[in-house]
Amino acid sequence: MRGADLLARALSRAGVRHVFSLSGNHVMSVYDAALDAGLGILHVRHEAAAVHMADAWGRLTGEPGVALVTGGPGHANAVSALYTALASESPMLLLSGHAPLAELGKGSFQEMRQADMAAPVVKGAFTARSAAGLGADLARAWRLAKSGRPGPVHLSLPSDVLESKTDERSLPPPEAFSARPTPLGEAAAQAVAAELARAERPLILAGPALTADGARDVRIGLEQACGLPVVCMESPRGVNDPALGAFPRVLARADLVRLLGKRLDFTLRFGQPPALAQGCRFLILDPDPEALRAAGYALGDPARIGLAALADPFDAAAQLARAARPVRAEWGAEVRDALAHRPAGWGSLASTTEGALHPAEVGRAVQGQIDRAHEAVLVADGGEFGQWAQACVSAPTRLINGPAGAIGSALPFAIAAKLARPRATVIAMLGDGTFGFHMAEYDTAVRARLPFVGVVGNDQCWNAEHQIQLRSYGPERAHGCELLPTRYDQVAAALGGHGEQVTRATELEPALERAAASGQPACVNVMIERRAAPAVHA
Repeated sequence: MRGADLLARALSRAGVRHVFSLSGNHVMSVYDAALDAGLGILHVRHEAAAVHMADAWGRLTGEPGVALVTGGPGHANAVSALYTALASESPMLLLSGHAPLAELGKGSFQEMRQADMAAPVVKGAFTARSAAGLGADLARAWRLAKSGRPGPVHLSLPSDVLESKTDERSLPPPEAFSARPTPLGEAAAQAVAAELARAERPLILAGPALTADGARDVRIGLEQACGLPVVCMESPRGVNDPALGAFPRVLARADLVRLLGKRLDFTLRFGQPPALAQGCRFLILDPDPEALRAAGYALGDPARIGLAALADPFDAAAQLARAARPVRAEWGAEVRDALAHRPAGWGSLASTTEGALHPAEVGRAVQGQIDRAHEAVLVADGGEFGQWAQACVSAPTRLINGPAGAIGSALPFAIAAKLARPRATVIAMLGDGTFGFHMAEYDTAVRARLPFVGVVGNDQCWNAEHQIQLRSYGPERAHGCELLPTRYDQVAAALGGHGEQVTRATELEPALERAAASGQPACVNVMIERRAAPAVHA
């Protein structure tokens, strides 16, 4: 068999059912091999969309999503989306075609140093060197994507390696795809539990990897054991994430913070006052030695670190649940109340502009749809509208752009979510700016028969940047951020989906109902007021 056949069969052996891909010369042998291996190919319209879909798949399933693209410019297009997956700790593989090994250095077609290009935004990047070693290369990449802090891994596939002959002995066994977690020692677990029990106002903060659905039972078990919410932080706005309510109030009062796979980075203001008290101490459990080093550097005071240990956050959470002792009930209640807090007036927020809605009105209507759904996935993306969506709408499963802060992933995320959760109601709330990144993926969703509802908050503006201009330079120097009142609903309809335009609050709920009932990829284009992101805790 060819290297391409070995690759496809190895992917199937690893449990891969769907590959997110855009075709090209270098990978056509893999397309051919996918037929015999039973791999489904979701053929997208831009390579970055394939990466976003693989990213979403990794977050939703806990198993690496797989993006397959061609070499050269195809690979370059895909790389742009990898940083979002890296910052969100999403397990995924980017498999890129590559110029043949035999032609390297001679000016081969689309020859490029692809692994070097991907290296800064992945956990590992390497190039296959032989058909016989291709299975081992894939298994290595798979384990790396899942182990420690999960993340993207890149493997380049030279076309002559894919076409070369090999045999079944090179196919890796199923156990080759198993990652081994870094265990937390029993003594360390007991020490963490004791520290937490002694603290007056402790907090448990988790990184993006523990927001995944596969970690839900572990989180719940830990919360029940210690009587304290596990606060998952995955927003680029950090302590000001509007989905966390009045969290900054309790964070500033904490005397001990346990970081469970959570980096002590900009999202926590590097642990410094006034976001955290000067005397607050940290217990740091992380699978990455560099994260432990960086935490010490950020704090600048070794006395503030009570314990720092290498540990897989999933296993550590389960182990700590077994060793935990309940914290003070009144403090646990205070933390829960802070996270649930939303300003009392939000329930009646309404537009003051004719022909436009307040973002909170959109959120209330979408929440109604989610509450009535048997199963729901919320995707939230964009600048200020994305923040209103995260503050006003909650769902059992949520996908956002993550700590990277890059926009544009919403439509690919929604498509992958529907593929992973075919029975779920999938609603993507996105700004008009972010819609433009991957609007052609409505064509992908139509071809693949993957219905979802996209709700566009259309304020005719790159509003996040516009708000920066207003705050920093004044309204007389606000420029370059205007967009047109584009009918994005008509764009979706032209690509074969369902589209509706909404300009009044009374129109929104019926439009959402019709969009969901259409059984098509749908776009509800809602004209909204330009509002700054909500300050929930102010």
